[in-house]
Amino acid sequence: MSANHGNTPAAWTFVTVAMLGFVVGAAGMLFDPINWTIFWVGAALAVASLVVFAVMAKLGYHESGH
Repeated sequence: MSANHGNTPAAWTFVTVAMLGFVVGAAGMLFDPINWTIFWVGAALAVASLVVFAVMAKLGYHESGH
């Protein structure tokens, strides 16, 4: 485990995209009736954040001093 405690561009991007996904998904659930399309777009964004993190980590953006 690194000593940077998530203070890397990859970690910040992961959290930002995941939060956006949760907000979009929650917004889809606010409609009456629930807008399942918007909900699933939010869920897809949340899952995509994992892929974005993995790619950025492979590119070296999850290392200290970057």
